[in-house]
Amino acid sequence: MKRVARGLLAFCTVVIFLSTVAGCQGLMGPVKPKAKTMLFNGKDFAGWKLFIPDESVDVHDVWSVKDGVVHCKGVPNGYMRTKAKYANYRLHLEWRWPEKPTNSGVLLHAGGPDQVWPVTIECQLKSGSAGDFVLINGPGITVDGEDKQNKDKQFVAARKKEKSSEKPAGQWNSYDIHCQGDAIRCYVNGVLQNEGTAATITSGWICLQSEGSPIEFRNIYLEPAK
Repeated sequence: MKRVARGLLAFCTVVIFLSTVAGCQGLMGPVKPKAKTMLFNGKDFAGWKLFIPDESVDVHDVWSVKDGVVHCKGVPNGYMRTKAKYANYRLHLEWRWPEKPTNSGVLLHAGGPDQVWPVTIECQLKSGSAGDFVLINGPGITVDGEDKQNKDKQFVAARKKEKSSEKPAGQWNSYDIHCQGDAIRCYVNGVLQNEGTAATITSGWICLQSEGSPIEFRNIYLEPAK
């Protein structure tokens, strides 16, 4: 009987410990990078979740890695997202269209259940529109003094400031996105294309969309916000 009691006590202790650890992890909040952090290791999808809503689709038929580059077929719609949530960072990534340019995007501060259109602020990658903000499913941001939030619309766009600074298909482009507090700035190939303040969401997953046609990504990393 004593052995049973001791065993039960040990089991309960382990359960309580694991519950406490899980609770503490939930209270830790988003990661705020203190040094350069490679999000993509150039070899595989460690640290990422690949999401396609149709469970009959093999996500590895949509997403693959070769020679340090992420290759995305662009169909069906979905995304690759960080498993961790982040806040206060400078995101750098490079992308190119190997074929006809169409549509994709970088989803910031994303959260909620995995779905094609999560609650998020998108920095657009649609050809000719890289640098647009798209507010998806209700968040807000103020651009040029105008509050863009409209909870009655699924998609609300805030257009970029300058003419397109994108490069032709086949050439690599750079996206530098600075997220500090409730402010976001988007630089396309070094050109400040958009900036907003008073964002109503300030942390979450970082997602790269599958949405249209083949697209490639490389050199994906975070640096501390300054």
